[in-house]
Amino acid sequence: MKDWKEIPEIELFTDGGAEPNPGKGGFGVILTYKGRKKEFFQGYELTTNNRMELMAVIFGLERIKTKAVVQVYSDSKYVVDGIEKGWAANWERANWIRKKGNLVLNMDLWERLLDVIDKHEVSFNWVKGHTGHIENERCDALANEGINSENKINDEGYLEYLENIEYYQEQKIEKEGDSCRKCDTPVVKKSPKKRKIKPNQTYYFEYYMLCPNCKAMYMVEEAKRNLSDNDTLF
Repeated sequence: MKDWKEIPEIELFTDGGAEPNPGKGGFGVILTYKGRKKEFFQGYELTTNNRMELMAVIFGLERIKTKAVVQVYSDSKYVVDGIEKGWAANWERANWIRKKGNLVLNMDLWERLLDVIDKHEVSFNWVKGHTGHIENERCDALANEGINSENKINDEGYLEYLENIEYYQEQKIEKEGDSCRKCDTPVVKKSPKKRKIKPNQTYYFEYYMLCPNCKAMYMVEEAKRNLSDNDTLF
């Protein structure tokens, strides 16, 4: 008779950040299994928010030494959507090169994350940050311990990015799904709120692109519309 082994069910809570962004960074991780809990944190000399969010998940998954069913909880839409919406898998299939020839930001960490996910059965869950979620708040505190620690280490991947930044620089933001220049989160299409036409105004933008992560706004040339004397759209 075949000896069936139990596949452990583990919860992984993560958070990461940088102060400023880019700046000193850190991440916090909580792993829970059958009521047992382990906590971790690490600080970095120079990095970004998104790299710390990614590194937190990678670090937690790499601590799991046997195949497991893992529920990941993160307040980073960049990380959660990157996996759940298939963006990272698409980037990997394209050899980490965007359509305009630029390299994908943080591709070293995305590649590492995809590799470790393949070893487990992993689901990602987004939680809203700073709303009293117990584990998320604790991970935030752990990340701050990392940021303020004296034994911060170098983020070699970010240093390599700085040395080769020209290969990562993006072109104009033109359509939904293009990456935000500030944080690399895919932008979404938004329509402006109604407003009055200003004196001598000759055009308006029918829509714009918004980064859901850092809230950066990008005006799109194709959305530009000329006003006529009779226009009262806003």
